[in-house]
Amino acid sequence: MEGKPHIATLILAAGASTRMGQPKQLLPWKSHTLLEHTIAQAKEVSSEVIVVLGAHLAQIKPIVGNVPCIENEHWEQGMGTSIAKGIQYLAAKKHIDAVLVLLGDQPLLDADYLEQLIRAYQKTGSGIVATRYSKKNGVPAIFDRTFFPALQELDGDHGARRLLEAQKNHLVSLSPEGRAVDIDTLETYHKIKDNEA
Repeated sequence: MEGKPHIATLILAAGASTRMGQPKQLLPWKSHTLLEHTIAQAKEVSSEVIVVLGAHLAQIKPIVGNVPCIENEHWEQGMGTSIAKGIQYLAAKKHIDAVLVLLGDQPLLDADYLEQLIRAYQKTGSGIVATRYSKKNGVPAIFDRTFFPALQELDGDHGARRLLEAQKNHLVSLSPEGRAVDIDTLETYHKIKDNEA
């Protein structure tokens, strides 16, 4: 592989936001919506950004702009199906060396943190660079192309967790230093938003 690897970014935003009671992708965040903010952060580190949508697609798609959208018709079956759908799309693009998978509801994990993941991938030569949580590894995570077949076979609500667990002795993980907060409830949203104001 000559030069810098070409890393595409896959944003998972297909969920129904059941606990939120409204599409969290559309919640205001700074001068944009939560999903627009995530897209903007991704664009700072990646020239190829793709969004996977599912629930509330008709409401959310207009805010995505010129970023390619993939519809996951099986979004109700869980995050794994969204990853599989996105990787299926990316696998056909031969110039892509790896994928950065991130969620649309972790606004504190900004471009600086994503850049840290990319630098670790480039420097260590590891096939996976993940985010370290208290007892497990998770996304945002970078997966080398060699893992695309395994990612395409994901289903259910575990996302890439099983793959990360199986590879835990062969991956590099970074600490998000308290920034890996999922916005799942209005209470969490307002608390984080107030702190960021």
